[in-house]
Amino acid sequence: MLDDSQLATFQGRLETLREALQAQYETGKTAADTVVLDQSKVGRLSRMDAMQQQSMAQSSQRQVENRLRRVNKALAKFLSGDYGYCDSCGNDIDVSRLDVQPEAPCCFDCQSQQEN
Repeated sequence: MLDDSQLATFQGRLETLREALQAQYETGKTAADTVVLDQSKVGRLSRMDAMQQQSMAQSSQRQVENRLRRVNKALAKFLSGDYGYCDSCGNDIDVSRLDVQPEAPCCFDCQSQQEN
């Protein structure tokens, strides 16, 4: 179980992470927009390159959205008093796991089971 000092630290880290992810999401919006044919560049390769860049930007945006969703869910757990407990088994999530990924919804064992 986390003490009050640890809870405050993780809450601060999650709020900072949320702000950074929101800024990253806003920055990446234009790169993920629909590719517009640029008449100044001639040829299929330029268009294909632009489409590939758009695809990578969209993938990056999805990753940012997913992590932002997990961060918001973790922050909501502070209000209910459930932060630091595994969504699957209800046991404590190890502090070392939260240090690496403060938005982790599950303990390491449950996460491993879900991935297999």
